[in-house]
Amino acid sequence: MERTLILIKPNAIQRGIMGDIITRFERKGLKFAGIKMMFMTDTIVNEHYAHLKERPFFPYLKASMQAGPIIACCVEGAEAVETVRLLVGATNSRKALPGTIRGDFSMSGEQNVVHASDSVENALIEIGRFFAPEELYDYESAVTRFEYGGEESQKFM
Repeated sequence: MERTLILIKPNAIQRGIMGDIITRFERKGLKFAGIKMMFMTDTIVNEHYAHLKERPFFPYLKASMQAGPIIACCVEGAEAVETVRLLVGATNSRKALPGTIRGDFSMSGEQNVVHASDSVENALIEIGRFFAPEELYDYESAVTRFEYGGEESQKFM
């Protein structure tokens, strides 16, 4: 099974929609391997968004990510990175399709309620940034065999 990172951003927590967001991932059939609430330190923000550090909007992004706690989630499933990216929708929420998390819960390109890893390689790095190995759990889900059929169940279970 593939794992990926999701961050539920402070604006989603302040708006009281974190449960709705978590529910979307659960209903899709993704399994939570780790979840925790935390504040992002300067070090974590600078490292996590290093690729955006020179962009003019970086100070706003940093302030936004430190405006309150985040919920860090590690989820797993078949093709989890791509699946989560499709559920989340376009980064600019005004362009995100209805039915996606950003399309349904956000109007902003900056306050876009969630972060999702953009590749399998980055997911591994990002999961390691937010979770110690002992904070991630490998367990058998009672419903996995009902979420994947036939050949898939042999491949992904």
